[in-house]
Amino acid sequence: MYLEVGGKRVFASAADWPGWCRSGKDEASALKELAEYAPRYAKVAKLARAEFPKDPTNFNVIERMKGNATTDFGAPGVPAKDESNPLTTRETERMASLVEACWKYLDQVRAQAPASLQKGPRGGGRDRDKMFEHVLAAEVEYAKKIGLHEKQPAWNDPAAIKGFRISLSAGFRDSYREEKWPVPYAARRTAWHALDHAWEMEDRIP
Repeated sequence: MYLEVGGKRVFASAADWPGWCRSGKDEASALKELAEYAPRYAKVAKLARAEFPKDPTNFNVIERMKGNATTDFGAPGVPAKDESNPLTTRETERMASLVEACWKYLDQVRAQAPASLQKGPRGGGRDRDKMFEHVLAAEVEYAKKIGLHEKQPAWNDPAAIKGFRISLSAGFRDSYREEKWPVPYAARRTAWHALDHAWEMEDRIP
């Protein structure tokens, strides 16, 4: 478990489960939120054919990182030192497979969601296609951090999206390379963002 502690927000990220990451105003609330999302993440693990533990909430904090402005803005913005350690081939494949499962889960939710989603309490929030386009745009920027310069696919072009994701997955499988970000952190950030919006979309279906 990584804990990224900012001035206003704390992110708890499961080190071995890319995408399972939640935040709170302090460590206790972040861990509580993470535990509450365990059943939802279990569905992602199933898509990746990864055995999810029966008691996944027996958390062990292996690293605390000092957060930054990105942390307080609302995204896990600091790589763990642990993420610069080399991975085995098996660990790399598992990591990439879990990121792909997050994409698959997002696609499933998107296929079930109407174009217009429920608005937030103040009337805000992106609708389905704008949200998906936002995810793709962010992934283009994340890819640059590990040396991949890909064109953003159109949100309604499945073939282009598939090709884009294949390129990203290949980059994640080259886990020994480190550019601006360690590859495991890029995978964790990508998985978190895709899954965070998948869950938001799910929660805002009328």
